[in-house]
Amino acid sequence: MSKAMWELSHPISDGMLTYPSLPGPRITTDISREQSPLIDMTYDIARVDMVGNTGTYIDAPFHFHADGADIAELPLERLFNVPIVMIRVAGIRVVGPDVLGDPARLWGKAVLVHTGWSARWGSSAYRSPGHPFLVGEVADALVAANVALVGIDSLDIDDTSLPTRPCHHTLLGAGIPIIEHMTNLDAVPDTGARLVALPAPVHGMGSFPLRAVAWTDAGGVVS
Repeated sequence: MSKAMWELSHPISDGMLTYPSLPGPRITTDISREQSPLIDMTYDIARVDMVGNTGTYIDAPFHFHADGADIAELPLERLFNVPIVMIRVAGIRVVGPDVLGDPARLWGKAVLVHTGWSARWGSSAYRSPGHPFLVGEVADALVAANVALVGIDSLDIDDTSLPTRPCHHTLLGAGIPIIEHMTNLDAVPDTGARLVALPAPVHGMGSFPLRAVAWTDAGGVVS
């Protein structure tokens, strides 16, 4: 059966900026085609120098908790073939727990919060104050609902104007990964789709870019 698929990650390019105060990635050539030693064929080997918080990335518990799982230790059951529940909050800056509805519908799901902020991606407006965020009580409710993963298409899941990050601390403390800077969430069905969100399994890092994809059988609903 054919499937419908949606790209949920921003591509990474040389010099792009994701987050204020963090450097953009540098993508260079380590061995050029002109330098390749093969006969009648060439190859290119590139080098990437970047912080983990580049593009669309996932936070592992280690990002906020020194004894938590790092990127390489994230359980696959939280990242692969996870049923999605969409939360639509476009036009709402301060997102409270009332948007979640019945917690039973969230159990074991990847909860993706569609704010519409990704439309500003690549502009200074994306990184400016005023981005949508979740209050700490939302994180408490998501932990209680035993969600598998939480994603958002905004600059940060927390309010960056404050010196605290309650959602990061609570969700990651409960072993729930966070994906930030998602895109194309408007295209994902409210229910019935599944998520694949796999970073390279790098030890010693709490955040790393990933390719996130939603999919569903074109001919029916995936439960």
